Amino acid sequence: MPLEALRPYASSGARGLIGAGLGILPEHPEFNALRDAFLRHYAAAICVDTRLFPGMDELLAAIEARGLRWGIVTNKSTQLTRLLVQELDLEARSACVVCGDTTAHLKPHPASLLHAANELKLAPAECIYLGDDKRDIDAARAAGMRTVAVEWGYGSNLSAWLADDIIARPMDLILRL
Repeated sequence: MPLEALRPYASSGARGLIGAGLGILPEHPEFNALRDAFLRHYAAAICVDTRLFPGMDELLAAIEARGLRWGIVTNKSTQLTRLLVQELDLEARSACVVCGDTTAHLKPHPASLLHAANELKLAPAECIYLGDDKRDIDAARAAGMRTVAVEWGYGSNLSAWLADDIIARPMDLILRL
């Protein structure tokens, strides 16, 4: 399938992509085998076409220039996240990386965001969480963090998420700090 047809499902991971591409949901008897095969292929080509969104490297550099720390909180597994973070040269730069299997709950539960705040030694109210999915905004709100929905990600209908802010470009965050 063309990338643009699958793009809206990317935030839902293997579950969303298998559903969109093959019409198979987690209840289907073949779903687990297809998910495992998908994840093997994904790991083998983890960073073939993957890049930071335009403007993200500049945003991270600006955050670092201010002496602020940033981290990654994802529902992706540790195994796949570590591979991706290494390939994107973010490992040494990020102050924490919290994955879908770091805590007992996935976003929209706030556990992973609270874990990240703890690793950063910050109160949740001192954190800003950028998200491109309603789950991100819901999790950050539940954790007591400032929420920022981003227009460059995979989500749509961002105003319905009731984030504290919506930004169109990564560097717009710097204007709001």
